[in-house]
Amino acid sequence: MKKMILCLAMAAPALGFSQSKPKFIINHAALFVTDLKRTGEFYSNVLNLDSIPEPFHDGKHIWYSLGVGNMALHIIQGADKPKEYFQNNHLCLRTDDVIGFSKVLQDKKIPWVDAKGNPYKITNRVDGVHQVFLQDPDGYWIEVNDAK
Repeated sequence: MKKMILCLAMAAPALGFSQSKPKFIINHAALFVTDLKRTGEFYSNVLNLDSIPEPFHDGKHIWYSLGVGNMALHIIQGADKPKEYFQNNHLCLRTDDVIGFSKVLQDKKIPWVDAKGNPYKITNRVDGVHQVFLQDPDGYWIEVNDAK
């Protein structure tokens, strides 16, 4: 066993691992959905995310830019049914105008809530950040806030 651990430790640099803690940067979030077209329309038309090229070209993926570097959101077709998620388990997107965005949601008849789940209310956090929460067609929660 000691020889195996020693061999792994010696091989680590060659495998691209350093002896120090690795640094991580978020690359993407992926959502497994029941209806790619419906969900794609939501992320394109409600949240105005820009789609980016995806390598599979199989009709089961849509990738969106999250606006910073190469960060992306991957929407993947294949879930057999929507699931229930906790509001605190969410993706957060930032905008300069949460109030204006809430009006867009109202115009599109998309329900939204504040942090406590109160319908059609905007949270004003203690740090001055405004936030609303909504769900995509598969029930994934999305926070939209104006944090700087």
